[in-house]
Amino acid sequence: MGPATEVTERAATPTPPPGGRAPENRRPRAVPWAVIALWVVVLALAVPFAGKLMDVTRDKPTDYLPGGADSTRVQHLVEQLPGGGTSALLLVHHRDGGLTAADRELARNQARKIATTYALAGEKNGVLPRTVPAKDGKTLLTAFSLTGMGDEDVRDKAVHHIRDRIIRDGSADPPHGLTVELGGPGAMAADSSEIFESVDGTLMLGTAVVVALLLILTYRSPVLWLVPLLVVGVAALAARALVYGLVQAFDLTATTMNTSVMTVLIFGAGTDYALLLVSRYRDELRTHERPFDAMTAALRGCGPAVLASSGTVAAGLLCLLAADMNSVNALGPVGAVGVVCALAAMMTLLPALLVLLGRRLFWPLIPAYGSKPQLRRTLFTLMGSSAGRRPVTVLVGGALLLGALCLGSFAMPGDLREQDTFTEKPESVSAQETVQQAFPESSSQPVTVLARSSAAGDVERTVRGTDGVVRVEKGRSGGGWTEFSAYAKDKPESAGEKATIRQLRGELDAPAGAEAMVGGPSAQQLDLQETNADDRMRVIPLVLVAVLVILIALLRSLVAPLILTVAVVASWGAALGLGGLAFEPVLGFAGLDPGIPLMTFVFLVALGVDYGIFLMHRTREESLRGVPVTDAALVALRTTGGVIASAGIVLAATFCVLATLPMVLMAQLGLVIAVGVLLDTFLVRTYLVTSASLLLKRWMWWPGRLFRTAGEGEGIHRE
Repeated sequence: MGPATEVTERAATPTPPPGGRAPENRRPRAVPWAVIALWVVVLALAVPFAGKLMDVTRDKPTDYLPGGADSTRVQHLVEQLPGGGTSALLLVHHRDGGLTAADRELARNQARKIATTYALAGEKNGVLPRTVPAKDGKTLLTAFSLTGMGDEDVRDKAVHHIRDRIIRDGSADPPHGLTVELGGPGAMAADSSEIFESVDGTLMLGTAVVVALLLILTYRSPVLWLVPLLVVGVAALAARALVYGLVQAFDLTATTMNTSVMTVLIFGAGTDYALLLVSRYRDELRTHERPFDAMTAALRGCGPAVLASSGTVAAGLLCLLAADMNSVNALGPVGAVGVVCALAAMMTLLPALLVLLGRRLFWPLIPAYGSKPQLRRTLFTLMGSSAGRRPVTVLVGGALLLGALCLGSFAMPGDLREQDTFTEKPESVSAQETVQQAFPESSSQPVTVLARSSAAGDVERTVRGTDGVVRVEKGRSGGGWTEFSAYAKDKPESAGEKATIRQLRGELDAPAGAEAMVGGPSAQQLDLQETNADDRMRVIPLVLVAVLVILIALLRSLVAPLILTVAVVASWGAALGLGGLAFEPVLGFAGLDPGIPLMTFVFLVALGVDYGIFLMHRTREESLRGVPVTDAALVALRTTGGVIASAGIVLAATFCVLATLPMVLMAQLGLVIAVGVLLDTFLVRTYLVTSASLLLKRWMWWPGRLFRTAGEGEGIHRE
């Protein structure tokens, strides 16, 4: 398959069987046509609902925050106070050479227009939003909050209106040398929403193009590549419709991150299943007259491995349901739906289309009935030979290399700040950076404290007396709750501000009956970091157990599953280590998203085991046919190595598409998974697992039937 293929095929004309009738004239058509008809019905039902998924995709902070955290509860309760949710905005005026009188007048006029347009509190009494000048005279900061507006109104209307109609007055730019920007949490939410809206179409198109190019290179056919691509597109539409149904039926949280990962997973995993099936089908066409019989044999041969592979991925993803993070928790069922749809389409619709289109679909490399493939020594033959000559050296050297790469994880950057979540800096982030440089002595971003109104006085005194708090402002009251805005002396999301938030939470346990909670953007980031750490301790053991159980059931062994699991964990550690060496020094990422370790672990362990399943299942199959176990390992590598290489390249390339999106989370997720898949494909599977199989021989299959019946073999058989 492709440049790494182990077999070079020659174009040939199908050889008719005895009697002179071409096999295609006798193929049973009823079954494939029935399957296609069923999928046409599925597609007709799915298309209207698949298009509605974006309408129910949610990207509010509470959709990503941990479900039981104080910051999540504060966010929900604040939205129920009089006036609804509050969106804090910062109007920033800056001139490098110092603000002029005209600049200050412009700032006052714009603040007045904003106050008038949105009826800000105090405006009727002639009080404008509070404007604070920087000590160096270069920056003016005007902070205000919009209430009584839903999140969508703030994002889609208010922020854009202020920027386009007030700051720039429709078309006029600010005076030369003056920078006027709108920042704050509300503006950052608007910028995030705009970026999220562009992700879906860009990702779908980019992934389809990458898969198409790789399939063309792999199959070297002008037509064949279209069939798997068409089928994976059908699977993607079906999955989007099913996720929309889950959202409507169970109020499942579908975020842009979840649906994006699902799209990549469908294209990557679905194409992998197609590569394995088509490769086996092509081999069977040489020994079966009719494509229907060849496909039946191919499904019997690779079906168990593909089923176990998809089951491993789905089971690993469903373990995410144990996570407390809303976005991570929802990724489990969303991703599992994608894998199941990919499996269903590739094991039913793809075989039906291949059978109906016949062997001529492989033109110009048509696998003729009765022909023999031309074997040649290829990359994987050479790899297997080198592993066979020095298995101990290969195994020890590979393990040391992976261990050395794992050390790079100690060079990981610190936790990612909210303002660093984009690879392309939007206006809200630029405004935040200007504020931090101009006002280094205090935070411009409030910490929200919510408490029962009956204990509001005690809570206010406690907040004012907390170390690290420089100012407290009492806000709205309603529904038995009162809101306070506390300003820390340290910068937003700094270690000092985090310490202040922890101190506040500790102090606020004291007032009896207060039920005080601490929230706001910085508290949300703190909760994200702490909850992700807890989720890792909870989910990772579940994933390992689920993977081991599936491998033991498939391979009928304890040793082989343990080795495969250890191997994929090592691949994950090495991929993270390479990320630590590249993220900040090479790619300029200012931090690591706290969810990256857990999500990459789940995907790399579940997806990495796929290739181990393909390889070890074929090894077991060859051994059961009577091939000595030492020879079986090399036969499996030779026969499946090209397919695994092609599948690994396709999967890595599809996840690399995530790295093109303007979000650091997506870029880090895509790069770590892509690197891990390539390490697993070309180092772990090819060298380390094969070397372990050669060293352990039949003990690889202990204590199963193959261990008891397999012969040792006297040497390595080389063809």
